[in-house]
Amino acid sequence: MTPPRPPLRVAVLLSGNGTSLENLLKHIESGDVPGEVVAVISSKANAYGLERARAHGIPAIAIPRKEHPDPDAFNDALHAALEPYEADLVALLGFLSLFQLRGRYDGRVINVHPALIPAFSGTGFYGQRVYEAVLEAGVKLTGATVHFTDDEYDHGPILLQEAVAVEAGDTPDSLAARVTAVERRLVPEAIRLIAEGRVEIKDGRTRLLPAPLNSN
Repeated sequence: MTPPRPPLRVAVLLSGNGTSLENLLKHIESGDVPGEVVAVISSKANAYGLERARAHGIPAIAIPRKEHPDPDAFNDALHAALEPYEADLVALLGFLSLFQLRGRYDGRVINVHPALIPAFSGTGFYGQRVYEAVLEAGVKLTGATVHFTDDEYDHGPILLQEAVAVEAGDTPDSLAARVTAVERRLVPEAIRLIAEGRVEIKDGRTRLLPAPLNSN
């Protein structure tokens, strides 16, 4: 019988309220996701996501972006903070800065974006700006994407996507509510697939491997 995999060690980087973190922790605690959040790092000192982490007994670290105006110095601080936790995966859940892989985290960092990448993505497309751009463009479909990152904003091998219809009379808030509901499903599912060893990256694309058969 194949021995069970150890829980996936996940570090979460965020910049805000931490609702995606709370959602992930709920799925981990219920047993849906075979992982553990080993550290939470915020680019804002007052991000409520840090309080959520502390409430769960998770190390919570603030590395304010405004104190590190140089992107390389900021990433120096991020990498130094991550080092002791030996994370298998880094999840960018509402993290508003570019995380540099530096060869160490290739294929081990995921991001969630509130649109169907490559549409409405890249520099300047975050938060409400994405929903406003979708409505202004008049498209009929948008959605959410979980992808592995590279050294560009909202770029890298796509892991999961799900479409959301844009309805007549939508506002940025009403559209955001439906897209966020999809994100809440996709992020835990993506991390579960990674934790189970079912994701392969090849030639810039992901492939989902079949679930292993249980043997007695």
